[in-house]
Amino acid sequence: MANKPRPGAIRKAKKGPTSGTGGLGRKALQGKGPTPKAEDRPYHKAHKKKAAADRSAEKSTGRGGGPASRGAGGRGRNKPSEEMVTGRNSVVEALRAGVPAKTLYVAVRIETDDRVRNILKLAVEQGIPLLEVHKPELDRLTGDAIHQGVALQIPPYDYPDATDLAQETLSKWKKGYISSAPLFVALDGITDPRNLGAIIRSVSAFSGHGVLVPERRSVGMTATAWKTSAGAAVRVPVARAANLNRTLESFKKQGIFVLGLDGDGDISLPDLTLAKEPVCIVVGSEGKGLSRLVRENCDQIVSIPIDSAMESLNASMAVGISLYEVSRRRSTGK
Repeated sequence: MANKPRPGAIRKAKKGPTSGTGGLGRKALQGKGPTPKAEDRPYHKAHKKKAAADRSAEKSTGRGGGPASRGAGGRGRNKPSEEMVTGRNSVVEALRAGVPAKTLYVAVRIETDDRVRNILKLAVEQGIPLLEVHKPELDRLTGDAIHQGVALQIPPYDYPDATDLAQETLSKWKKGYISSAPLFVALDGITDPRNLGAIIRSVSAFSGHGVLVPERRSVGMTATAWKTSAGAAVRVPVARAANLNRTLESFKKQGIFVLGLDGDGDISLPDLTLAKEPVCIVVGSEGKGLSRLVRENCDQIVSIPIDSAMESLNASMAVGISLYEVSRRRSTGK
């Protein structure tokens, strides 16, 4: 009686030919961009190690890790966390506006539509790394926001120092590198990122040289501000002032005139005579206006003549009108 072959000793033949993927396997790997750093991959031990170090640093300083939309922290503060733009429409708009991004997260086995295909196309064109993650991990990364399977990681904005920016701009003007006198806009108590984005756009349109935002209780450069600026944020620097009043004092010492916008002004905008000089225009919030100390630090308080039925103008609109008048006077020499 012949011995039975031992189990597993017989090689099983395939049942007929098998078909390939038709190139789908290769195509699936295309368009994902460069591989993110280890610390940016949620499943990597380097990412977990970094997250643990960040939590430890927060506990040691007694600070909580707030959302990145608050903007970058000041000197001596913890490095802010990155902002996450979530949702297919929001991510498409952010990519179209050229918002700087660090990583695009896409859910595994996401149901693709025209928006998802557009997102992937724009990310590849802009060289943004793409990382596929499972839905629970994407929920955790976005704080359980409605992400629809996509999220865009925005790094913190790199704010230049306001005083340094003023000194550099003045130096360039005196050496003839820029033709028009330095022109800045400072924000006092403005917290709406859409206002900031619109102001940046106006500063760019009328040849301004920068926007100043206070370090505390103020709007910062969020994804919303980037989108509202319509790309102007790439050309106009947004500087941080640790103390707005001290910064304005330093501006005045350098020869920059500080003009505050307020409905109850010393002079009317059509009577402005300082337009051709180095100028910093300060605008307050629509409700509160300029704070008392900022108002005291202004060389002049300028009002915009409007119909008596309208109490005040939106901050970005007031800045746009004022910048137009300054630009007009500089171009005409009047």
